[in-house]
Amino acid sequence: MELFHVLNRGVEKRNIFLDDKDRFRFVHGLLLFNTTRPANNTTYLIENNDIVSRYTERVVDIHGWCLMKNHYHLLLSERVESGISILIRKLNIGYAKYFNERYKRSGYLFQGRTKKIRVNSEAYFMHILNYVHFNPLDYMQEGRAWRFHGIKNPARAHAHLMKYRWSSYQDYCGKPNFPSILATDLFGESPAKFKRHIIDYSGTNHADVPTQFLLE
Repeated sequence: MELFHVLNRGVEKRNIFLDDKDRFRFVHGLLLFNTTRPANNTTYLIENNDIVSRYTERVVDIHGWCLMKNHYHLLLSERVESGISILIRKLNIGYAKYFNERYKRSGYLFQGRTKKIRVNSEAYFMHILNYVHFNPLDYMQEGRAWRFHGIKNPARAHAHLMKYRWSSYQDYCGKPNFPSILATDLFGESPAKFKRHIIDYSGTNHADVPTQFLLE
């Protein structure tokens, strides 16, 4: 499996998710557009507060994701050639169209081309899923301290992340959130094992991790 870290943010660092309706619209796009079919021929259902597609021919596997106020992170592997490009093109265009219509604006929403970074080192591979999931810790009282000084209170951090719906963290920890979006192997981790990651991560920083995914 060749894994890619895919990320983009709002133009001029503007917020691109203003409320939960926006976030849900983007999340449903992760499934709605994960197909070779044209967007207007793709349908989905809402079942048990999850999103379920009528189609199964996915162009990528989604191994992890997180939405922040002004950016998003995805961990993807391709099932078909150019699968990431197929998904991201439809996802960005579709969401920008929705956002501009809802907020009566025009012009670009995202800041340039979406970054697509191959996970090509052991350090990157070992940290990237945690990094993506831990982004919402920025919204805690301590702010961004975890990025530089590690997680000092794992229990409190875990509780915060379990209340933040807009990532795959809950699914990895065994609480179904949007399970239909994710690849079924959950990045090779069982929920019981994954719960220990936040403890093992305590006291560490990102000094040895590639800087290209440290998107603010």
